[in-house]
Amino acid sequence: MKKKSLKGRYICLGVLTTLAAGVLLGRLIEWQVFSSEYYDNIAATSAVYRIETKPVRGEIYDVNGVELAVNVTQYQIVINKLFMPDEELNDAIVRLSDVMEACGEHWNDDLPIIIGKDGKPAFDSEKSDAVSELKSKGKLNMNPYSTAEECIARLSAKYGCEGYSLKQQRNIAGVRFRMEETGYSNTNPYVFAENISEKTMLTTAERFQDMPGITTEATAKRVYQNGTAAPHIVGVTGLISAEEYEEMKSQGYGYTDRIGKNGVEAACEEELRGTAGSRTFETDAKGNAALVDTVPAQSGNSVYLTIDTRYQKVAQKALADAVQYANDYSRWVGDEYMGGDCTGAALVMLNVKDFSVLCAASYPTYDLAKYYDDYTKLANDKAHPLFDRAFQGALAPGSTFKPMIASAALQEKKITTDTYIDCEGLYTENGLKLWCMNYHGWVNMYHAIEDSCNVFFAETGRRLGITNLQKYARRCGLGVKTGVEIGESSGTLAGPDYAKSMGREWNENDVSPAAIGQSDNQFTPLQLATYAATIANNGVRLKTHVVDKIVSYDGKETLFQSEPVKVDDMGVSPENLKEVQTAMNMAANAYGIINTFDIPVAAKTGTAENNGSDHSNFICYAPYDDPQIAIAVMIDHGASSYTALSTARTMLDAYFHGIGIE
Repeated sequence: MKKKSLKGRYICLGVLTTLAAGVLLGRLIEWQVFSSEYYDNIAATSAVYRIETKPVRGEIYDVNGVELAVNVTQYQIVINKLFMPDEELNDAIVRLSDVMEACGEHWNDDLPIIIGKDGKPAFDSEKSDAVSELKSKGKLNMNPYSTAEECIARLSAKYGCEGYSLKQQRNIAGVRFRMEETGYSNTNPYVFAENISEKTMLTTAERFQDMPGITTEATAKRVYQNGTAAPHIVGVTGLISAEEYEEMKSQGYGYTDRIGKNGVEAACEEELRGTAGSRTFETDAKGNAALVDTVPAQSGNSVYLTIDTRYQKVAQKALADAVQYANDYSRWVGDEYMGGDCTGAALVMLNVKDFSVLCAASYPTYDLAKYYDDYTKLANDKAHPLFDRAFQGALAPGSTFKPMIASAALQEKKITTDTYIDCEGLYTENGLKLWCMNYHGWVNMYHAIEDSCNVFFAETGRRLGITNLQKYARRCGLGVKTGVEIGESSGTLAGPDYAKSMGREWNENDVSPAAIGQSDNQFTPLQLATYAATIANNGVRLKTHVVDKIVSYDGKETLFQSEPVKVDDMGVSPENLKEVQTAMNMAANAYGIINTFDIPVAAKTGTAENNGSDHSNFICYAPYDDPQIAIAVMIDHGASSYTALSTARTMLDAYFHGIGIE
C-alpha cells in the first residue's frame, strides 16, 4: 500500500510541474513575441537620471580666525531639462530674460553679438577672439567674413526661433548656445542666472509657478573678506577651464564647477572642495519624472592659515612707504639710479619656533574682492601687482649671503675667528677685480660681517670653493624650495650647472662674486627668511608653511594640526654657528635704526648690484639671545640699505610692542 501511495504522489507532482512549466513558457512567448513592442516602448521611454548637487566650499581664516575667504548665501535661477519640454524652452528663455531686464539683473550669456542702437546685430568689439571661435568649424562653421546678421540667422534656424523678434532671437540664441557649451542635459541643469537679489528670486519663483523646469535655488557665493590683507596667499576660485576639466573630470568635476586657481584656494583644493551629493529621478513611460533618492552633499573642510592679518596690514603699509621713500630719495639726490626705478618690494616674517609664516606681504598688491572686476587693469599694470614677490620674486641677495659663507668656511676650517684678511678696497686674485665699498684694513670674520667687507668674503669664498658653497646654501634653504604649500620659486644658486644651462663656462674666479651674494645668485624673500630662521634655530631648518590647521566645516573636528617638521641641518657646529650669530648681533648694533631698538637683534644688510638702482635687502632675527621671529625684506631697486632697514624696524615694533597694529 505504501509503494502505490508514493507512486501516485510522484505522478501527481509531475503533472503539476508540467502544467506550471507550460504556463511560464506561455507567458514567455507572450512577453517576447506578442507583447515585445509594448515592453520595448516602456524601456525606451523610462529611465533613471542622477543630478549632482554641489557641496559648500570650505572657508579660509587667518591664525586668529579672521575671515579671509568665506561663503554667503546667494540665489540663482536654474533650467532643469528633466522638467522642461524642448518645445517650451524658447518661450521660457524669452520670459526669463524679460524678468531679468525688468529687475535690472544680468544672466549667463556670453554670445559675442549685440543688438546695436540701429536695431541691427553687430559683433562685440571687445570679444574678437570669441567671434572667431563662434565662426569656427567646430561651432557655426561659417566664413571668417560672415556678418553678425548671418550668424544670428544661422543660430535662429538651429534653435527654431525665427518667429521671434530680433532681440528675442538674439537672447534665445545666446542662452542656448551657452547651454550647449556647458553640456545642458537631463543630468546637467543649466544655471540661467546667478547672484541675483532676493527680490528677483521671489519675483521669478512667483511668475514661473507654472513651469516646474524653472526653479530658484539658494547657493553659496565665495566672498573675500579683508581682500587686501593677503591676496597672493589666499588666492581665488574660478570656473574650471577646458584644459582643467579634461585633467580633472575623472575626479568628479563638471563643466561648470569652480576650482581654486592659485594660492591656498588651489593648494588646498582637495580639502576645501567637499563631496558632491545627488538627486536621482526616474521617468515613466509618459516622461513624468519622480524623485526616488537623495544623497546630501558634504561641505568642504575649512583652512586656518598661520598668517596674522594684523601684521599683514602693517607690512603692506611699510612696503608702500619704503617704495615711496626710495622714489623720494632719488629726487632729493637728483639721481634716477638711487631709487627712482623702485616699484616693488616684499617682506616675510617667520616664527622661528616652527617656521610658520606670520606675514608675507608683496607690494604693489590688489583686492581679492575685486580681482575679476579689475583683472584687465591689474594684468596690464607695469608694476605687476598680481606677481607674488614674497614667494616668487627672486633677486640677488647681496651681502645678506655672507653669514652663510662665514658659517661654511668656519666649519670646513678654511678660516678661523683669528683669520685676518687685508682689505685695501679692491680684491685681486688670478686677474679678478672686486671692489669693496670701503677700505677696511686687516679684518677678521666678526668685523667683515659687521662692516660687510667684500674683500674678506671674496677671499673666503675662494678658499671655500663652489662645491662647499652650494652644499651649505642648500642646507639653509637657498636655491631650493622651502616646502611652503603654495607656489614658490626655487630661486637660483650660482654654480657650474646653472652657468652651463645658460651657455657659459664656469671658472674658479666665479666663486668670489658668488660668495658676496652676486653672480647668478637670486633668492626669494621667503628663502631669505627661512635662511635667517635656520641660523636663529641653531642650524636646524624646519619646513616653512602657511597652513596652521584644517577643521571640519562646522569647526567641531580638527582634521590636521601643523607641527614642526625638520627638513635639513646646516651641518655647522654650535660653536662655529655661535660665532656667526655674534657677528650678526654686532652688525645689528652698527645699524642706526636697529641699534635703538630695545630688544637685541642679529642682522645683515645687503645691497645687490644689478641693472638700475641696487636692490636693498635685509635679514634679521630677534631677540638675538632667544629668537622668536625672523624677517627678510627685499626692496627692488631700493638703492639705500635704509629702505629695507626701516621696513624691518616697523615689523619689529609691531611684533614686540604692537605699534601700528589696528
